[in-house]
Amino acid sequence: MEKFMDRDFLLSTKTARELFHGTAEGMPIIDYHCHLSPREIAEDRKFTSITEVWLGGDHYKWRLMRAAGVTEELVTGSAPDREKFRAFARVMPQLIGSPVYHWSHLELQRGFGIYEPLTPGTADSIYTRANQVLRRTSARGLMRQFNVRAVCTTDDPADELCWHEQIAGDPDMEIRVLPAFRPDNAVNIEKPGFGEYIKRLGLRVGRVLQTAQDVASALTERIEDFARAGCLCADHGLDSMMYAPPEPAAANAAFGAAMAGAPIDPAQADAYRTLLLLACAKKYVELGWVMQIHFGALRDVNKPMLRSLGRDVGGDAINSSSGTERLGLLLNAIEEGPGLPKLILYSLNPNDNAAIASIMGTFQGGGVPGKLQLGSAWWFNDSRPGMRAQLTELAANGVFGQFVGMLTDSRSFLSYPRHEYFRRVLCELIGEWVESGQYPDDRPGLEKLVSDLSYNNTRNYFGF
Repeated sequence: MEKFMDRDFLLSTKTARELFHGTAEGMPIIDYHCHLSPREIAEDRKFTSITEVWLGGDHYKWRLMRAAGVTEELVTGSAPDREKFRAFARVMPQLIGSPVYHWSHLELQRGFGIYEPLTPGTADSIYTRANQVLRRTSARGLMRQFNVRAVCTTDDPADELCWHEQIAGDPDMEIRVLPAFRPDNAVNIEKPGFGEYIKRLGLRVGRVLQTAQDVASALTERIEDFARAGCLCADHGLDSMMYAPPEPAAANAAFGAAMAGAPIDPAQADAYRTLLLLACAKKYVELGWVMQIHFGALRDVNKPMLRSLGRDVGGDAINSSSGTERLGLLLNAIEEGPGLPKLILYSLNPNDNAAIASIMGTFQGGGVPGKLQLGSAWWFNDSRPGMRAQLTELAANGVFGQFVGMLTDSRSFLSYPRHEYFRRVLCELIGEWVESGQYPDDRPGLEKLVSDLSYNNTRNYFGF
């Protein structure tokens, strides 16, 4: 019997163990998509308790706590931190097979040197010891502890970017913290508050935005501002993949209806979104940025939860009608227009991986290694089975060695062990292929492959 989450956790073969401990384990981290607060990094936030840094903003844990019968007061409410931690500890023993169980214990091990399982019986001791460690560190301290070289936060076009400017000008901050351009509020025209947001974006660029073309121009201007702040990538979140011919008349009809608070024709809304995506892609090509598209999320399913708690609290799900069949139409429109930038594609529906891999394969080329990427297993899929499925699909339908690897997609400074979790799964899979005779035991080649997939490909693809 293997020991609980010991140094060889998930490493079931000799090859896997040697590749992980000899290569992957010591590689630095580039977290190219996260939701960390640049203000907290700029101010080097100190955390008062493990509850604050571990459970605050973590909808993965919140969903599980609710499912186990924990009341909302102990999840997102005003209950004392120790009581919230005890509530999560009561849930933990029930999470056999859950990636959250594995992530949480890796975070305790790597962040606090705590190796026993979190249970109701150990909760108070672990809470006290973790808080003692937190008193000696900070947001930046945790990033250094996990060997982080660079992160890309998620920033709105209307954001001021002042915290990024403060970080960039700080001589004591050696970790690169770059903005990532996230224009969802301008693109997703049917969302509540769209009209107010467009006014805010107009204030940022100093003019009233009256047409779809005005919005495209404002986004292009802000992309240039982001580039001056060091930005290397953009991220677009679509509920489902869409495409409509980007006719200006249709796009402006949708824009006018949205600004007036009137019903929006779905085809016209897609024309508006397509027009903006093409305008953004053109600028990304010019600047050499990486474009990311996340789609397939069914947002805010629980409306009472949305009204009482707001967004991003665990009220989203997988969209089985993710629209992957329209991906080829959108990619073709971009290719025929400005040409495709480097592009990473993610669907929250794991059944889309083969289709995405086959579609993006038709647009590879131009001498750019791995120009189009099948993004890492995302959100509900970043478990061991989900990661193995994504990696296996990529190997079957793409160039495995060009993959840009893992991200956290997290709001927590303790989430970096998710990179370790991915690297263990990666080495486990490669080890199985080698030891079953499906790939030669070329140790220098395997070590290069693992180091590329853990770090080098990300650094080179984004241009860090």
